[in-house]
Amino acid sequence: MSWGVGHLLALLIGFCLDLLLGDPHWAPHPVRAMGALIAALERLLRRLFPKSHAGELVGGVVLVLLTLFIPTGLTVALLWACRQVSPWLALAAESLLSYQLLATKSLADESRKVYDALKTGDLDQARYAVSMIVGRDTASLDEAGVARAAVETVAENASDGVIAPLIFLAIGGAPLGMFYKAANTMDSMVGYKNDQYLYFGRAAAKWDDILNFIPARIAGALMCLGAVATGYDGKNAWRIFRRDRKNHKSPNSAHTEAACAGALQLRLAGPNYYFGKRVEKPYIGDDQRPIEPLDILRAGRILYATAFFALLIFCGVPLLVLLFP
Repeated sequence: MSWGVGHLLALLIGFCLDLLLGDPHWAPHPVRAMGALIAALERLLRRLFPKSHAGELVGGVVLVLLTLFIPTGLTVALLWACRQVSPWLALAAESLLSYQLLATKSLADESRKVYDALKTGDLDQARYAVSMIVGRDTASLDEAGVARAAVETVAENASDGVIAPLIFLAIGGAPLGMFYKAANTMDSMVGYKNDQYLYFGRAAAKWDDILNFIPARIAGALMCLGAVATGYDGKNAWRIFRRDRKNHKSPNSAHTEAACAGALQLRLAGPNYYFGKRVEKPYIGDDQRPIEPLDILRAGRILYATAFFALLIFCGVPLLVLLFP
């Protein structure tokens, strides 16, 4: 079994495991290990480097280098050791790693909890459920605000939680997938423009922007296809994707959100509160109809269709070419 066939098979198996099992909270998870590593490195580097803007910038660069090198190097070493025993053991290990780097089912499941709470009329529980998957303040959100937050997080995380890791896994197997996930996890922990991380987290944020630049745009286009496949407004998804995909401070965050807003004929984003402070953001999409809890499930269907298109293009087609040249 060639290396290319092996890592594409591992991606296919991992994708299927993700759809079947979702995120096993009871089991050790590489992303949680990355989070612990990043937190430990941050504490160490803040002690080692001067408490100045320049010192924090340099410390942030060192954090990026160590966070990328350690998980990627450990993954390469693990797969090499498994191959020395058996190629099938290596395939099993890489399949499990690929599975843990994808989040299709867990993203849909976590948003489904918000829908279930809204369906039963339990707004407090819905606010709690959505607070687990978004960064904004949720205590004062009404039903429409909760539903909108859930739809937005499904749409936005379709890129960096599903499509981008799938692309990196397809290109370079579990080591490159781990490299991407380390960068993405680091950005989610330190890539903030606040007093604490403006300088220390700058390198992490910039590197994450670079890695996601192409995948985010691919994900937005694939979500337009996903809208067509699931019977939603694909033409409007493409229109809003092209018009509003840059309506965000991040160069990558609005692409899938714009496509989803167009597909569901909704207006998303806009001003929100973070840590008690109102943050002005542009709207994404047109206010063609009021949002409703069922839109959470609709966004989940589009997510699944988008993921299947990505799997077909980046895994299925190359695998067929390698197996049947």
